[in-house]
Amino acid sequence: MKFIIAIIKPFKLDEVREALSAIGVAGMTVSEVKGFGRQKGQTEIYRGAEYSTNMLPKVKIEIAAADAIADQVVETITQTASTESIGDGKIFVLDLASATRIRTAETGETAL
Repeated sequence: MKFIIAIIKPFKLDEVREALSAIGVAGMTVSEVKGFGRQKGQTEIYRGAEYSTNMLPKVKIEIAAADAIADQVVETITQTASTESIGDGKIFVLDLASATRIRTAETGETAL
């Protein structure tokens, strides 16, 4: 099993969610986060004063996936979340040692 973490632009969330549902992803966890990378931040005007912030709003998606579809999940996120501009985000793939469904006590891929 794989644990996939994707950091994407917030306005791409619905499009990514729909694309992942279409390939059979049953569930995900979504968090609103802030961060920066090569994009370095942005300058904004608030009440007539200009200020700059180096933390940009992003969305973090966490997905536990079976090994068989992990590559397809990464490819789907990559294609759907891309705007071909700086700040599109990153995808991290980690090995997932175990998973347990609390309600039924199922473990492994059946718990996903």
